[in-house]
Amino acid sequence: MTRNSDRVPNSDSASFDVFAFEKNAAIKGYRNIAGLDEAGRGPLAGPVVAAAVILPSLIIIPGVDDSKRLSARRRCQLFSIIRSHARSVGIGLAHSDEIDSINILEATRLAMLRAIRKMTIPPDYLLLDALTLPSLDLPQDAIIKGDQKSHSISAASIVAKVVRDRIMLIWDKRFPQYGWRKNKGYGTSDHLDAIRRFGPCSLHRRSFRGVMNYKGLFGENQDVAQGL
Repeated sequence: MTRNSDRVPNSDSASFDVFAFEKNAAIKGYRNIAGLDEAGRGPLAGPVVAAAVILPSLIIIPGVDDSKRLSARRRCQLFSIIRSHARSVGIGLAHSDEIDSINILEATRLAMLRAIRKMTIPPDYLLLDALTLPSLDLPQDAIIKGDQKSHSISAASIVAKVVRDRIMLIWDKRFPQYGWRKNKGYGTSDHLDAIRRFGPCSLHRRSFRGVMNYKGLFGENQDVAQGL
């Protein structure tokens, strides 16, 4: 069962209830309500990362918001708080070759399924940011701008973003020429210039515009990139 939900108070309102969707699920008898979100659908390189978070009932973690509204430093601070306070957290990835094989939407869903499987407490209800998981037989809400309207989804967005950023920092040490420390794999001008100069590496998404024109260079440039 899925629902598309966008009829809630404006999230800029002082009266906005960040647990409105969680409460609606709880009224129906659900107890393990997970918020899910992803990071990394748009970049030209690296995985898409999903997180699933079950928070304690109606416990607000101050500062938790849509990850895009927060500084990197604040996200890292909240990441640790969320991990220590959440009832359960799961993290899942889909890698570049999977993205190229099944497309970014299906890869995002795959990462979310993997995140759910990593949870120590199986969820019985899902809250997602404008997305559904049709292959999963669980009740779920697809909430427009869910990362701004649901505390659980906001928490998941922070976890996913921090994990992905850390992954790209690790890969930046192996492939420093692409500037992933700064651009995190997104299609910035410096990243596109590096792709033109060095060709793509094994972490680039061959099906994405900005990379696909150079996909014939993957094999020969991967060794070059590894040696830098």
